[in-house]
Amino acid sequence: MDNKDLHILDALQQNARIAMSELAEQVNLSDTPCLRRVKKLESSGVIKGYRATLDAQALGYSVLVYAQVRLTENSFDKAEEFEQAMRSLPQILECSVVTGSYDYLLKIIAKDLGHYEHFLKLSLGKVSAIDSIESTVVLKQTFSRDTVPVID
Repeated sequence: MDNKDLHILDALQQNARIAMSELAEQVNLSDTPCLRRVKKLESSGVIKGYRATLDAQALGYSVLVYAQVRLTENSFDKAEEFEQAMRSLPQILECSVVTGSYDYLLKIIAKDLGHYEHFLKLSLGKVSAIDSIESTVVLKQTFSRDTVPVID
């Protein structure tokens, strides 16, 4: 991957709907070589896909929660059971294995605190692999990035 590829990636992260001719102009290439580079980045898996970024608050989700989860035991089977259950819950935006006194960190959205409580009791609370959950409600998110720094 060279500097042109990095500039292409940066531009596509900012606007995935950019016209190929405009992208080519931005990175100082003609259309065909630019398109070839984009296709190569897609086929190699560097570009995983394209999607629309939605405003969660505009869709009624005003609560963001980070939940630290401890499993009943540290075993492959319990981890698989837990991770599969988390994949099935669309309110969970991220699920990460972490170090420390907890096993997982979840990023969860909810419409309000009542909605989160309902989710906690009726969805997360029913996963038998979970021993304990500690929730931290975000009061204000100052910023959030969903881009990867590709150009220093």
